[in-house]
Amino acid sequence: MYTMIIILLSASILLFIISFFQKDSVKIIEKEVEQLSMNMLQEQYMMKKRMKVLEEELLLEDDILPNQPKKINTPNEILKSHVLALYNQGLDMKQISQQSSLSIDAVRDIINGRL
Repeated sequence: MYTMIIILLSASILLFIISFFQKDSVKIIEKEVEQLSMNMLQEQYMMKKRMKVLEEELLLEDDILPNQPKKINTPNEILKSHVLALYNQGLDMKQISQQSSLSIDAVRDIINGRL
């Protein structure tokens, strides 16, 4: 009986000492999350810097070329075929304009074949 108690007590002390040398997985995960967070903040900072540079370049281009006419955005072929399909289904131009987010004039030009 005494030998059993001594064996269990020594095993518990041994396991207690071994537990101090085990790696703590929570600390490892915390370090990884902290590192990931720092990487995300650095990337976000770099993206903001790049966006600021691009915005400044665009503002400079607008200041340099103020007299040039702006390009008119023409709808792509997929949007044109979508408009024509809606027109062939019997929808009026106002409904087509709402569904395709184009102006009524653009819808009219697509249907008449001008765009």
